[in-house]
Amino acid sequence: MHIILNLVRSALYNYPVPANLTPLWNFGVISGIVLSVQIITGIVLACYYIPEGSLAFKSIQHIMRDVDLGWLIRYIHLNFASMFFFAVYMHMFRSWYYRSYRYPRELVWVSGVAIFLTMILTAFLGYVLPWGQMSFWAATVITNLATAIPIIGGHIVIWLWGGFAVVIQH
Repeated sequence: MHIILNLVRSALYNYPVPANLTPLWNFGVISGIVLSVQIITGIVLACYYIPEGSLAFKSIQHIMRDVDLGWLIRYIHLNFASMFFFAVYMHMFRSWYYRSYRYPRELVWVSGVAIFLTMILTAFLGYVLPWGQMSFWAATVITNLATAIPIIGGHIVIWLWGGFAVVIQH
């Protein structure tokens, strides 16, 4: 018992910390916790979701109305998505403020930027999953951003859409 108390004391009270430690350092851990909740609720929602154009919206309605606590799980998933972005932005702000992008941490910064871009892409894909009016117009507007690329932008948009317009395949 004495050994366990010494371990707890050394981990909680006698642990050396840097002098510039601020509450901003918590946002990396908070991002991980929120991501864990996102993954868990996303897996539960995926068990009831039907990934087919004409049934996607109906499956969301089924989750909200018929699945036990489905509304709660969906709203937790929706709200934690916003919390995740907030926590990640605060984590990035702390990294900029303390200049964590400089040597010797530039590879950590590059990997963080790659994770951030993956997060944005994943958020977009999650946003269009319900395939209602908001999802349709989000898919149309966001994919149209590729037309800003000179010469090949229009071809990229047609490739992303799989044709000349965003449509529901029946």
